[in-house]
Amino acid sequence: MKKGIHPDYRPVVFRDPGAGFAFLTRSTISSDKTIEWTDGKTYPVVDVDVSSASHPFYTGRNRVLDTAGRVERFNQRYGRT
Repeated sequence: MKKGIHPDYRPVVFRDPGAGFAFLTRSTISSDKTIEWTDGKTYPVVDVDVSSASHPFYTGRNRVLDTAGRVERFNQRYGRT
């Protein structure tokens, strides 16, 4: 790999403020905000809108679509009997 062309790869905290969930991982993203993590060190923090703690698919709060009703409605609308 060429030196000096790659972004800095460092520990970053991703935080979902709506769910009160945060995790520490490594990333190239930069942020001006920082947070003190449980190990006592300070890391840059990136606030995200959706994480596994708040996404309906992962939390089990997703809706089940009524596919049978959709098929019947389609058939009524477009003349299949």
